[in-house]
Amino acid sequence: MPAATAEDLKLPDELLSFIDGWKEKPGNLIMVLHRVQKHFGYVPRDVAIQLSRILEVPLAKIYGVITFYHYFKLKKPGRNQIAVCMGTACYLKGGEDIIGEIENLLGIGVNAITDDGEFSMEAVRCVGCCGLAPVMMVNDEVYGKLTKEKLPEIIAKYRNE
Repeated sequence: MPAATAEDLKLPDELLSFIDGWKEKPGNLIMVLHRVQKHFGYVPRDVAIQLSRILEVPLAKIYGVITFYHYFKLKKPGRNQIAVCMGTACYLKGGEDIIGEIENLLGIGVNAITDDGEFSMEAVRCVGCCGLAPVMMVNDEVYGKLTKEKLPEIIAKYRNE
């Protein structure tokens, strides 16, 4: 997966305007980080450094927030983001087996990205669909009552898009 270039990380006017609008407000860092991640898909280091200067916030504080909240990502995720639920219900009904099978199918572990940048996988605490356990999400689509046998077809659907 190619590294982002400096041009890729240029803050667009819309984002700069948003940051300017939040600069003096309480809670600005969280709001700005959400908008940055929405734009880039993650929070690039160069952007975090720029935010530190613009918001006059220590870079360590920015990274403290990014690493505290599971939502924020420091690496660009795959085009298709797989989130396997490991909450209690999903764990008890085979969440680990789902992760193991995805590892076999894609050749990546948790918090990794396929070489072609198509897929990334993470284990998450709960997606709120306990009655459908075990559950995974691919991008914004929920798949419940999963079995290892269903995974190749689900992954093929996204590989072919």
